[in-house]
Amino acid sequence: MPNTTLTGHVAVSRAPGGSLNVRDDLPPTQHYIAGAFDAVDNFGARTDIVDPSTEQVIAAVPQGTAADVDRAVAVAVAAKNDWARLVPKERSLLLHRIADRIEQNAEVLARLESANTGKPFEISNDDVAGTVDTFRFMAGALRATTSMAAGDYAENHLSVILREPIGVVGVVTPWNYPLLMAAWKIAPILAAGNTVVIKPSEQTPLTTLKFAELVGDLLPAGVFNVVSGLGPTVGARLTEHPDVDMIALTGSVGSGKAVARGAADTLKRVHLELGGKAPVVIFADADLDDAAVSLRAASYWNSGQECGAACRILVHESVAEEFTRKLVEQVSTFVVGEPGAGDNVEIGPLVSKAHFERVTAYLERAAQQGITAAIGGAALDGPGYFVAPTVLVNVPDGAECAREEIFGPVVTVETFTDEDEAIRRANDVPFGLSASVWTENARRSHEVAARIDAGTVWVNSHLVLANEVPWGGFKGSGYGRDLSIYALDDYSRTKHVMHNHGR
Repeated sequence: MPNTTLTGHVAVSRAPGGSLNVRDDLPPTQHYIAGAFDAVDNFGARTDIVDPSTEQVIAAVPQGTAADVDRAVAVAVAAKNDWARLVPKERSLLLHRIADRIEQNAEVLARLESANTGKPFEISNDDVAGTVDTFRFMAGALRATTSMAAGDYAENHLSVILREPIGVVGVVTPWNYPLLMAAWKIAPILAAGNTVVIKPSEQTPLTTLKFAELVGDLLPAGVFNVVSGLGPTVGARLTEHPDVDMIALTGSVGSGKAVARGAADTLKRVHLELGGKAPVVIFADADLDDAAVSLRAASYWNSGQECGAACRILVHESVAEEFTRKLVEQVSTFVVGEPGAGDNVEIGPLVSKAHFERVTAYLERAAQQGITAAIGGAALDGPGYFVAPTVLVNVPDGAECAREEIFGPVVTVETFTDEDEAIRRANDVPFGLSASVWTENARRSHEVAARIDAGTVWVNSHLVLANEVPWGGFKGSGYGRDLSIYALDDYSRTKHVMHNHGR
């Protein structure tokens, strides 16, 4: 019998288990520097990599040191000039070959990602496909960059605008999308002519190391390097290193602040994609059925461990009860389980015991504050870090669960009375990554979207992404843009060359 958590009259079920065996898929668990994995274990501290579905250790990776970072940066510095001098066509061909190699090994990468993160295969397969498309897009985009036209902007002086590589870029990636977020950084950084030293999350490094194993022979030694380890050691050294020209991070607000502070002494450029608390503003004229179906995916994708998740719903009071009923009906159909339980599993575990405890603590505090779970609201029994998909209702304005990033399968529902109130409350959080507006009124959709303080605002949809359009936030959600040609701009610098041609 599946384990069940009941809240009121609605049940959330967990599918029977099924284990994944990835022993034969594992990459070398060493640092990847100068085109090779370290040949000898340094016998230093290592971090256990835990399958969050079973709580079993599946590997262990080194906790890198500042000296390891220094080695990687040194070879990245040595490789940067030759890599930068390649013409766009040559770099483009290499990126296309990387995309082909990833696609050829898609099944292995998806299986590793699911074992390391607990993602259902639907999500891991989507991540791998997105990784392939990211490299292919950047391979094309780097051959079609545009800038201000050359011309005489001062008499007898010809101005030419150049786009140059920055140099060595340090990258810190998160645990929720290990492979995809690495690709969002690596592809434009390499496309723009830079070299890379990347620190994957110490919790989910396996697909980044596998990526290095799969594509290492395609790149010159030193162009791409991986140092595993902890943020306060490896991440901090990357951030402060005088030979690292830029630091790019996807992670928490706290991590972003630490990176910005650490980068200040060397005045290096900083690219931050941080957290979110996406407001979803549903007006009375919205198609409630469409909204409920769409938010079933957009709110709970990757178990809600998604910075753009539709986690904070503001719905007009006249349709709040009807919409909540429709949303709960949608959520009740989720199949929760570990990846090996079958292709119909849609919700996996949270990534770690620490994060599981953090999310369940939010749920416990919400219950103590009189906030009701219309569905879910607690952990599921059995091994693994599973939390039932949850809809919290009777949420007052300013409640902790509606303001702070829970980063789990938890959605809050609040009500509003008029448009101005909805916009004020949508903006009244420290984040500004994404939002959505639901209405059949075209004029309203333009007006409200323009007034919401977020880097991406969807209208009658949520969490739809494409490599052609930028992704990034405002306020506490950071600065810099991933995806699109704007990412190429972020990872390059502008030089003005002026020629006096007067005679």
